[in-house]
Amino acid sequence: MPTYVNPDKCDGCKALDKPACAYICPNDLMALDPALGQAFNQEPDQCWECYACVKTCPQSAIAMRGYSDVVPLGASLTPLRGTDSIMWTVQFRDKRVKRFKFPIRTTPWGTSEGYEAMPEPDVSRLRDPHLCGEETYLGVDALPVPEGSAR
Repeated sequence: MPTYVNPDKCDGCKALDKPACAYICPNDLMALDPALGQAFNQEPDQCWECYACVKTCPQSAIAMRGYSDVVPLGASLTPLRGTDSIMWTVQFRDKRVKRFKFPIRTTPWGTSEGYEAMPEPDVSRLRDPHLCGEETYLGVDALPVPEGSAR
């Protein structure tokens, strides 16, 4: 189910030229209503349910309409984003509350190595079924080659 913006909490990220949810939405669904100064989901039917907007909203103004098997009627699931993690708060129908903390990153800011350890791209390997660097990340010298294909 698509996300929705709580108009009582949304301030349209006034400090930014456009709301954080509009920056992060991979489908460009979140937009700013200039008359109200609030964000909204302009095409809910196209929502991918990635919940990136929910996790990035600094005001916690975007809520997710959970499915009944995950968030039963009367329950809620709310993220609170910190600088290093996201704290998910689950409130069950019987009003019990549980919190789960997940890291946003696994490396300190500025320490990501990117593609430095990867070999230069080789056009002759375009049809290779393996991923770039797969051997390295799996910790093996070489991957098996399917019958009938040359590596």
